Formats: sequence, structure tokens, C-alpha cells
Amino acid sequence: MAASRREQTSLESRSILISAAAELFAEKGFRNTTFVDIAERSGISRGSIPWHFGNKDGLLKAVVEELTTNMLTDTAPPAGIDAGIARVHEFLRQPTTRLLITLVAEAVEPDSPVHGFYAELHRTMRKSTAIWFDTLAIPPGVSRDDYATVILGMIIGVHQQWQIARDEIDLDQTLAALKAILVGAPSRRRPSGRRPSD
Repeated sequence: MAASRREQTSLESRSILISAAAELFAEKGFRNTTFVDIAERSGISRGSIPWHFGNKDGLLKAVVEELTTNMLTDTAPPAGIDAGIARVHEFLRQPTTRLLITLVAEAVEPDSPVHGFYAELHRTMRKSTAIWFDTLAIPPGVSRDDYATVILGMIIGVHQQWQIARDEIDLDQTLAALKAILVGAPSRRRPSGRRPSD
């Protein structure tokens, strides 16, 4: 059954508000963004925001939910080191990644409206990263999941530093360094044809 014109308009307004809020949260931060700011950016009345989302926390939750849904539509891990580094490069340069990093401060509090979304996002990213490592070498004595957590932490940290000091950090060179670290990791796999007792 097709949506009525009124329902369609409501969905369009909601989408526009989410987009405007996402831009402003990335630019000004969640706490410094007001309903007035969002209304001015979106061209939709301020009173529509609580009607659609209840309150500012509800709007934040909707923004993060949409971002994470878009990011997780393609969760297939990359095949090989070059494909993985290319995926990281693409991820770090997306405007939405800046917003996700900006909102981490909101997500670390257990009662945050976006805590659960961030936990699920990071869980999925760790899982995808760990699966990627099935094709790469992992240092001896380190579990695949722990290695994925460390490397993902490195990637997020690189993004934060790059956003803060773009004139000092060359993202391409930094990712080349990450590739060198991953390629240089000693393999915990024993060479083919050798028995453990050899």
C-alpha cells in the first residue's frame, strides 16, 4: 500500500531534519547545536523536531541510527592488504566518519541515547576487521579478535589526529605506515609441509 501524500511529506521532513542535524552536529558538536540552528539549516519549523523525534536525544539517536545503517550495509571484509587499506582510506575520508568520531564523547556514557548504536557499530567493525585478518599475518601469541581491536583503535586514532592537524599529518603516508605494520607482522602460521614437532 502506497504512502499517502501527508505520510510522504512527513518522511521527507524527517529525512531533511536528520541530514541538517548531522551536518550541524559535525560542525558544532551535539551540545552546541540548538533546535533553532537545525530549523534554520533545514528550512523546517522548530516545532517539527520534537514532533518527529521527541527531544534532542531522540534526534541524535535517529542521526546515528541512519549513519550506522548506511555504513553497515556492506560489511563484507576486504580481500588482502591493499583492498583493506583502500577501505580504510575511503572510510576516513567520508564526512560521516567525522561525525561519528565527534559523537564518541556522547556515546561513552552508558545512559547515552547512542551508546547502544556505537557499541553495535564497533562490534561490527571489529568483526569485519578480524575476518579481514584471516588473509593476513598476525603476531604470535595474539588472538585475531584482540589484534582487530588494536588495529581498529589505531585507525580511529589516526582519524582523530588527522582531523585535528591536517597540515601536520599526511593521511596517505600514515596509511602507508599502517600497511607496513600489517605486512611486517610475523606470521603465527607455521610454514606448509612442516609438522608442529619439526
